[in-house]
Amino acid sequence: MKRDEILKEMKRQCIKFLRLQFTDIFGINKNVEVPPKQFEKALDGEIMFDGSSIEGFARIEESDMVLVPDLSTFMIFPWEERGGKVARLICDIYTPEGKPFGGCTRTALKNIVSKVKKSGYTPMAGTEMEFFLFQTDEEGNPTTDTHDDASYFDMTPVDKGEEARRAMINVLENMGFEVEAGHHEVARGQHEIDFKYDEFLKTADNICTLKIIVRRIAQDYGLHATFMPKPVYGINGSGMHTHQSLFRGENNAFFDPKGEYQLSKVAMYYIGGLLEHAQEMCAITNPLINSYKRLVPGYEAPTHIAWAEKNRSPLIRVPARRGRGTRIEFRMPDPSCNPYLALTVMLAAGWDGIINKIEPPPPVNKNIYKMSLRERRRYRIGELPASLSEALDKLERSKLMREVLGDHIHYHFLDAKRQEWHNYIGFVHPWEIKNYLGTY
Repeated sequence: MKRDEILKEMKRQCIKFLRLQFTDIFGINKNVEVPPKQFEKALDGEIMFDGSSIEGFARIEESDMVLVPDLSTFMIFPWEERGGKVARLICDIYTPEGKPFGGCTRTALKNIVSKVKKSGYTPMAGTEMEFFLFQTDEEGNPTTDTHDDASYFDMTPVDKGEEARRAMINVLENMGFEVEAGHHEVARGQHEIDFKYDEFLKTADNICTLKIIVRRIAQDYGLHATFMPKPVYGINGSGMHTHQSLFRGENNAFFDPKGEYQLSKVAMYYIGGLLEHAQEMCAITNPLINSYKRLVPGYEAPTHIAWAEKNRSPLIRVPARRGRGTRIEFRMPDPSCNPYLALTVMLAAGWDGIINKIEPPPPVNKNIYKMSLRERRRYRIGELPASLSEALDKLERSKLMREVLGDHIHYHFLDAKRQEWHNYIGFVHPWEIKNYLGTY
């Protein structure tokens, strides 16, 4: 829809507020809401906000930031707030001088996508979004008490979150999503919603929208939805498996009927790039201290750097489908990540593999969790970082990550996450009291 069409539609639908949505460096959805008298200014990119109030955005002396909406992201939320109906536009962040702001994560993704498109490829991505639904206490605060005892693909009455999940899918479809599936996951209270793959930027926008919808609908059902990677010890954590491919026109550039595994050289180099840079991008795709409590053996999350076709224990899996559906599944990311940055670094790593013709090692079709250290070395299998601190060290030393993220995001992300790690390390945890207090 064009500017004037959006204005007419908002008037026809009696929209009372327009939400100008953006995402901070850490993937948290933010917004500035404007009433009808400001709609024209908003659509013309004339609404400003205080960037110094957003961690990692700007210093006080350069705080003014401009919200420039992407008109293709216009949506009307299919519910009515107390103040009336609400629409939204996703925005890029600019400086008052009209230049893209270095801390805008959406712009970082647009930059690498543009670079790949100039070479004739269109990058496509789809994600499997996992999350937990927990009960709330009498005051409405979230707990870690699950609302069911269900597992993979269970149904009512075991899966008590089924009704809420269906409501989430209905709202998403009303907002234009093409939801492919929704089901209960392996852990108690854990769910997954998958939507159809699309271009990288659209997929990142969709992830941000899905998080808003899932949390809102869960609240309507008296539940709390969380995308925290590992909220409960001893059960599976939540991942954001990301399926990726490159197209040339209508043809999938990853497919070659005559190639080994029916994969093209482009696909193999892309896999090689992801493996080569996996450690460097891990802090971006898995940005929380808690993320590394998911990346442990025994819970279907990857811990080692390898690839395979049918095997689900490596970092990268190549699903069986070929032809137009040929793709790779990158299993490391979790849903706490900033989707714009996560897709930025994944695409940059894969593209670097193509540009520099990085050959991946042979696929590993054995269970990596049960392999000895000697076996893993024979297969040239490396390890993912074991903590956020290790991952930040790898990110800091990576030339590619600094180049694709830009100096502003690279510096502020590292600075904030180092502080997060120091706060965590200095805290005395209940586990330490339980195990040490009476013994020493």
